[in-house]
Amino acid sequence: MTKEQKSRKVEIVNRKAKFEYHFLAEFEAGIVLTGTEIKSIREGNANLKEAYCVFRDGELFIRNMHISEYKYGTHNNHDPLRVRKLLLKKGELKKLERKVKEKGLTIVPYKLFLSERGFAKILIELAQGKKSYDKRETIKARDSKRDLERIKKGRY
Repeated sequence: MTKEQKSRKVEIVNRKAKFEYHFLAEFEAGIVLTGTEIKSIREGNANLKEAYCVFRDGELFIRNMHISEYKYGTHNNHDPLRVRKLLLKKGELKKLERKVKEKGLTIVPYKLFLSERGFAKILIELAQGKKSYDKRETIKARDSKRDLERIKKGRY
């Protein structure tokens, strides 16, 4: 396995987000990182579970994304929960900002991955929160799908 193939395998997903939200649109954004942060991400030491996106002065930032300190970092190590800037095109930023001002829409960080060139990218989703009955339907659909798979494999 070459170094490039190994770097592409890093993929950190916020699985809970699909359960909590209806996804309406997705955007791929770059993320401003320091040296120790990207090294830690390449080792797979990041967490999107409680992360969320906010607008400040027309720019998009991600908060509460936990990137563990780099194991071999010295006094130059980063703060694990620091606010990080997301990089999007100006038109996409304006579109997102307009949509977020609408009632019930939010921006959810869904997936963190490394691009083919080795840059850290984050897949953000424009989303609308699910109601409790929607969540029950999601659970029901997932359970029935699992049962069908078991029947197909002959394990039931």
